[in-house]
Amino acid sequence: MEIKNQLQVSNAGKQIAGTNFFKTCFNVLNALTGIGILSMPYAIYQGGWFSIMLLIIFGMICCYTALLLERCMNAHPGIKSYADIGEVAFGYKGRAIIAIFIYIELFLVAVELLILEGDNLEKLFPNMRFTIFGFRIGGKSCFVILTALAILPTTWLRNYGALAYISIGGVFTSIILIGCVVWVGEVDGVGFHERGHLIHWDGLSTSMSIFAFCYNAHALMPTILNSMSDRKQFPKVVLICFVVSVVIYGTIAVLGYTMFGDHLKSQITLNLPTKTISTKIAIYSTIINPFTKYAIIISPITIAIEDKWNLCKSRAISILVRTIIVASSVLVALYIPFFAYLMAFIGAFLSVAMSLLFPCLCYLKINKATKSFGLELIIIMGILLVGILMGICGTYISVGQILNVMKH
Repeated sequence: MEIKNQLQVSNAGKQIAGTNFFKTCFNVLNALTGIGILSMPYAIYQGGWFSIMLLIIFGMICCYTALLLERCMNAHPGIKSYADIGEVAFGYKGRAIIAIFIYIELFLVAVELLILEGDNLEKLFPNMRFTIFGFRIGGKSCFVILTALAILPTTWLRNYGALAYISIGGVFTSIILIGCVVWVGEVDGVGFHERGHLIHWDGLSTSMSIFAFCYNAHALMPTILNSMSDRKQFPKVVLICFVVSVVIYGTIAVLGYTMFGDHLKSQITLNLPTKTISTKIAIYSTIINPFTKYAIIISPITIAIEDKWNLCKSRAISILVRTIIVASSVLVALYIPFFAYLMAFIGAFLSVAMSLLFPCLCYLKINKATKSFGLELIIIMGILLVGILMGICGTYISVGQILNVMKH
């Protein structure tokens, strides 16, 4: 009873001092429109114009599953995180499985940020080289290591309050990128002449996996919901943000595909002409974002490790743990430097589970009334079927692509 009263007091406090509607919209929108925007034209190239329809449908599905998480939380007011939902639904095992998926996904997203920096900095400075301990390091590897060294001190901070105000900047970065792409097409002479193809059957699975990566902000939804001053507005926030993100993704996808067609690279910035000012602005805005996000992304992993073994009392050990995590992400980025293929793997194996499978399974377990036959049960079973097929096919194809490239 005492714990329950404490939770009620805590929730009451959040109602008074929580974030308002517009700030919550920026938080959700920033979570949805991350680094995936760079690969959206590539995703459309992989699946053809037909995948635009899949982009919209998948956005609708992920919007619905985000609302399922909200219903799970409303059924148990003490829930504070995605892992809590897993524990309420399936006990300690459910919590452990969801937590493992979250931590693996966050680690691989941190790896993607390093690969992103390496790709774009190499485009700006193709002749960069340096020697360390007799080893000559150049190209993308050089920038991955330098980026990690620059980011490392930010990961040693325990108070991330100063890094929490990046949501508005993240949204505007996406808008700046779209503006630069339009400028390159209209003013810098690239044009919008490519017709592309209606459908690429072989690439549809990769397209869907990238979409899953882009729309997967579900791990943050419980935290964002708890931070709101008026939780009743959350469904409206989710609906608005998913509509806006679909428009942003669809716009950059259409622009990129009509500009470069079947010549698209894994990131739209790698296709832009090197010497134009608009390209430099696009790349610089892309480069800045990971510097502000990397520490926040790995913080749940470091906190979990420190809490598990009670390491946070020693400042030196805490710094060592965080340094080891950064170093391990660098090694993975150097060993698997394939931005789009790794994104497809994250989307197929981890994001599909987090955004499609787990919300539906937890909702069915917590809200037993939905097990009675009806339209909602049919929709949920359909989402589960689509998620299982996407997860199996997408993971198989993306792993095959990574192994193929690594052999050559």
